[in-house]
Amino acid sequence: MAATILIADDDPVQRRLVENMVQKCGYEAIVVDSGDAAIVMLTAPDAVAIDAMMLDLVMPGLDGMGVLTKIRDAGLNVPVIVQTAHGGIDNVVSAMRAGAHDFVVKPVGIERLQVSLRNALNASALKGELQRIKHSREGRLSFADVITRSEAMGSVLRMAQKAASSSIPVLIEGESGVGKELFARAIHGSSDRKAKPFVAVNCGAIPDNLVESILFGHEKGAFTGATERHMGKFVEASGGTLFLDEVSELPLAAQVKLLRALQEGAVEAVGGRKPVKVDVRIISATNRKLLDRVKAGHFREDLFYRLHVLPLTIPPLRMRREDIPALLRHFLVRFCAEENRPITSISGEAMSRLAQLDWPGNIRQLENAVYRAVVMSEGEQLGLADFPLASAQPPAGLDQPGEPLLIETAAPPQYVASSDIPIAPFAAGSLAMLTDSGEIRPLEEMESEIIRFAISHYRGQMSEVARRLKIGRSTLYRKLDEAESSRAVAMDSGATVPECGADVSNDGA
Repeated sequence: MAATILIADDDPVQRRLVENMVQKCGYEAIVVDSGDAAIVMLTAPDAVAIDAMMLDLVMPGLDGMGVLTKIRDAGLNVPVIVQTAHGGIDNVVSAMRAGAHDFVVKPVGIERLQVSLRNALNASALKGELQRIKHSREGRLSFADVITRSEAMGSVLRMAQKAASSSIPVLIEGESGVGKELFARAIHGSSDRKAKPFVAVNCGAIPDNLVESILFGHEKGAFTGATERHMGKFVEASGGTLFLDEVSELPLAAQVKLLRALQEGAVEAVGGRKPVKVDVRIISATNRKLLDRVKAGHFREDLFYRLHVLPLTIPPLRMRREDIPALLRHFLVRFCAEENRPITSISGEAMSRLAQLDWPGNIRQLENAVYRAVVMSEGEQLGLADFPLASAQPPAGLDQPGEPLLIETAAPPQYVASSDIPIAPFAAGSLAMLTDSGEIRPLEEMESEIIRFAISHYRGQMSEVARRLKIGRSTLYRKLDEAESSRAVAMDSGATVPECGADVSNDGA
């Protein structure tokens, strides 16, 4: 999903002009005709996330200066570019003092607008990254620091926010690299324990013979090499939160003692004579299905139910592709600042292609891809050539190289300019309505063919496909994933998968 720009202007002609220019720059545009409507769009509970705003200063009712005041009072971090036909220096100074990021005079040219929007988005992303780093170092990460636009993440965030207000044990499941520790830190940072320690333990990285010592502590002389007393992670986290990462990797012997610690609220150090009371909130995480580990006999069932009180499953990045552009912008500004590189943006072509990849390593893999691109690039903008993975991996939802989308046509196959993946052009009006037996085909099959036709027709430009089909990008990717899953199931079962391109028929009519 491209960045969303809110345009507030009472002049319908100016609104339309700015909207067209914003869309030509590669952004999504939302238009309102008053300052009051703009505030509603920014503050409504179910409001669309706004990345930047174009604001007319002179409007009836609540004018531009009033909007800036309300934005500041509400604590919103939306960068605002003000525009007016009156370009006096007094207006510029007043707007900047009120919190505007930039100032343009009507009628603004598309080049000036593009530079202003790009700078505003980059500045906003950098500010967000700096704030996130600061919060992380201070142990104050919250859910506002989680970068997401995905509907799939919305329910997870709401559950996590409710969990933060109590001490209920939380089990976070998800693939490697999806941000499980970030969620754990956000739960801690939004809870009453945020002033107390957050202690993270990677259970999969501890040698089996040291698990008990590290978790529960040991007394001096308890074993060979124990030259001094060690308090253990439970005692260290007392009053705060203990995060057990990769908890499924704990050896069975340690699981017994962990279960007792959770039941009794006390731990006994190795070589200790009496248990020590602790008050910790347990958040655990695993990249495996913990219930499968229980069934296989590798994880205690009683401990599973102690940890699995409130399960949270974080969807992989391929299930929330609308988060990718925002993540790309944040990683770009961070690494450019760290590496002192003058890279200003990622090209629209590269952004679109990267949003189509599956990213098996999830956010961690995406972060490393941007890091490499920033270090190796020699230009001021990152393009497809700076992301080798983009040319090596086919876009999600399209057939593999050598398997062009099936149609019947004498025309030679055409190619997407940004890859070597052939996309054969569908013949218009070739949707098969009936099955071989003369029955009406299921609606989802025909819908899948229409989507594939649109992808071919618009040369793989997914933003344009979604716009022309009048559906959201997330809906488009979901329908593609569903279609591919149905296709795989049908092929595995030996069923006939309908081919695209058969003439519309009406047998028996």
